[in-house]
Amino acid sequence: MKIRAEHAELSGTIQVPGSKSHTIRALLLAAMSDGTCNITNPLISADCLSTAAALPLIGAQIDLQETSDFPVKTWTVKGAGKNIHLPYDVVNVGDSGSLLYFLSPIAATFDGWSVFTGDESIRTRPVHHVVDALNQLGAEATTAIPGSKNCPLIIRGPISSEKKLITDGNISSQYISGMMMAASRLNGTLEIELKDPKETPYLTMTQKWLDKVGISSEISDDFHHIKVTGPKDISAFNATIPSDWEGVAFPLIATLITDSQILIEHVDSSGTQGDDEIVNILKKLGADIEWNKTAETLLVRGLKKSSDKIGRLSTEHLENGELHVNLSGLPDAICALAVAACFTEGTVYIEDIAGCRRKETDRIKVMVSELTKIGAELEEGEDYLIVRGHSPVTKEGRPNPAFKLRGAIVESYGDHRVAMSLACLGLGLPSGEFITVKDAECCSVSFPDFYKAMNRLNAGFVELNSSDSINL
Repeated sequence: MKIRAEHAELSGTIQVPGSKSHTIRALLLAAMSDGTCNITNPLISADCLSTAAALPLIGAQIDLQETSDFPVKTWTVKGAGKNIHLPYDVVNVGDSGSLLYFLSPIAATFDGWSVFTGDESIRTRPVHHVVDALNQLGAEATTAIPGSKNCPLIIRGPISSEKKLITDGNISSQYISGMMMAASRLNGTLEIELKDPKETPYLTMTQKWLDKVGISSEISDDFHHIKVTGPKDISAFNATIPSDWEGVAFPLIATLITDSQILIEHVDSSGTQGDDEIVNILKKLGADIEWNKTAETLLVRGLKKSSDKIGRLSTEHLENGELHVNLSGLPDAICALAVAACFTEGTVYIEDIAGCRRKETDRIKVMVSELTKIGAELEEGEDYLIVRGHSPVTKEGRPNPAFKLRGAIVESYGDHRVAMSLACLGLGLPSGEFITVKDAECCSVSFPDFYKAMNRLNAGFVELNSSDSINL
């Protein structure tokens, strides 16, 4: 599917779906529990459906039927409890790195072989760090293809907590979260030492889930040391999934780069998602955002609809006239922030993002490639991205002659965050220019019906087929 995006002015109210990160953690812990768990407001996306499909492989049951209180949905999981077992078939995780990295350590707690694979994209994601970690704890883990660092992943358990796990932790936090959940099935305390911890807010999120289900864990202030004590039988629980901050980023930036005003409802104000830091980052550029944490809403105003009627994003009031942002704690924000930086007067340094090269795509390389097509000026390094942008307006609110972004046909590379960020970029282009995003349907991984939801805000996204265009 191709999506065409052009100049638009947004208005209205939007609610972002539930968090993928929370949903997958909830489902796996529910599968390990003894009893029936109700998971309300789950993210109904490809990755979460892959997780749901994997639960019966370890002995759990799941009912995905909608409840009567539509549009809020509840998934019901009957946990396997003491009857949980080795996956009885190959686990196909689809395109879900979270499922791969979370469930493989849990599978390694059983005596026997398990196999993990996925789609073409997941088979390019590294698993050598998982192999090394599991082998340290007594498993036999390897990749199916000799010399490969990628799936298929083959594991023979069980692992034990008798040895300390020492690992870099900078490739991904996900397998560390998987180890933490798996530790609830081990006898004793699993100690994990991280040499270079990254994406640390997600480790905190995992710890809060462990706390919820009664699993004892400790994380040092610097995140270098983690302890989780098992074995622990998990009782049935109910949970409501908070909205996804990674999804909030897209209507947020779309509003700031256009003459728009929107209200984002049911925003997660619990502090369990590190991606909420994007609000503070954008405010440093002068973004007009009001976060009412009591009402759980974001009021966002862009350009002419902003409080000063100009809404110019700029680095001019920052030290040395530059914005330096460390995204090690929220790497999934790179796509949205890179787009916002293209509409910012000044230079934005997005730093400590080497892990972004190992996501669904090499997001540093991809964003440089596609944003260059529309006239943006960028520079990449191994672990950084520099964007030298221009606001569409001057300090006085007049059209800025230095702003020269233009339309183009761009690739999503099957990466949901790339697709959504580029589609939003098209809304801020001058009238008469438009962007066509190829393979745009991949947004279903984390934000199903994204284009329809945005069109309810007057985004005007158009789906293109081979011969003509069809309004969504």
